[in-house]
Amino acid sequence: MKVLVVGGGGREHALAWKLKQSPRVAQVFVAPGNGGTALDRDLVNVPISEVRALREWAQAQDIALTVVGPEAPLAAGMVDEFRAHGLRIFGPTRAAAQLESSKAFSKAFMKRHGIPTATYETFSDPAQAHAYVDQVGAPIVVKADGLAAGKGVVVAMTLAEAHEAIDFMLVDNTLGVAHNEGGARVVIESFLPGEEASFIVLCDGKTVTALATSQDHKRLLDADQGPNTGGMGAYSPAPVVTPEVHRRAMEEIILPTVRGMEADGIPYTGFLYAGLMIEPGGTVKTLEFNCRMGDPETQPILMRLQSDLAEVLLAATEQRLDQVTLQWDERVALGVVVAADGYPLSPRKGDVITALPLNSADAVVFHAGTAMKDGAVVTAGGRVLCATALGANVADAHRRAYDLVAGVAFDGMQYRRDIGYRALKK
Repeated sequence: MKVLVVGGGGREHALAWKLKQSPRVAQVFVAPGNGGTALDRDLVNVPISEVRALREWAQAQDIALTVVGPEAPLAAGMVDEFRAHGLRIFGPTRAAAQLESSKAFSKAFMKRHGIPTATYETFSDPAQAHAYVDQVGAPIVVKADGLAAGKGVVVAMTLAEAHEAIDFMLVDNTLGVAHNEGGARVVIESFLPGEEASFIVLCDGKTVTALATSQDHKRLLDADQGPNTGGMGAYSPAPVVTPEVHRRAMEEIILPTVRGMEADGIPYTGFLYAGLMIEPGGTVKTLEFNCRMGDPETQPILMRLQSDLAEVLLAATEQRLDQVTLQWDERVALGVVVAADGYPLSPRKGDVITALPLNSADAVVFHAGTAMKDGAVVTAGGRVLCATALGANVADAHRRAYDLVAGVAFDGMQYRRDIGYRALKK
């Protein structure tokens, strides 16, 4: 069968890489794809992004399965459009994708259904938001109510940082937030202490199947310093997600969310990502929902997945997830993001990538912000590559991933040197 992956980032490169391994799959298309998918002889880039045009192309090509990677096409109603024309597609509808596209919707939903999360208030007036921050104090968290490519959250450790974030989101829109109807809004919520983890599941509307656990590194610099980013690296499994934390996440967050969406008349299908805060006493709270796999968590998770991803997603589109048992490589996978100069606020584009290491079955450099120009691969986004490797343990995976990074060269490249450090300390 022919399969279409929608998106052009590292997550989509990893999805396409995994799907092409299925004996059921004859051809994988990526729309629009990136420099890495262009270089792969087994993948074909499709330079279409508009929802209706891509649906018409998928019909003409007799695409058997479409998988949506990023959030923007989901919020634009791609799943609704494809389903309305009889096309098989895996992802949430536009209404269900509000769990990610609107922080205000998500927080109100959690409050209504008793899903543990931080206390919060929502503001559209900058003066009221500033006054609230002054009243509550720091540390405090400021979130843009709209899609912001993973950069719409500021964990403000000082009042000055909180006020700056409010101005960024409500006044200047420095972060380039795609505002929802009604204009710019922010959600301001209490700071939760603890350790973060990424908890990603598959949903078919009835059944939920958890993927391997993972942990992302959001801050730009080593030792979790510097500004928040879309993610500077990740590894799987995450030791912080103990069997007890896993149980609580499923019973207190994931299952109530899926049941709540169904009760609200918005059945949930697709990947569902809960950002967890695991507090020192073991309680688990929801930082946010994403309606897709995380990036860069996808890369290490899919490196470990031994099941046929195409078969799994076909089962999910037919409400047969209850018949699926996922098989995982017992090794650790670790991915290091190599970012462009100036990332996250003003990444430089157009630098030629002069060196890339050869990929192997268990060590792959996934492309994210890359493009082809005059026969060369150039930087085309903030997070450029994700060097991902399997290893016998965290230290081994760490060493092998950084060996890959050592084979990458372009002007201004920046990356953290401590991905996986929390697990390395344990």
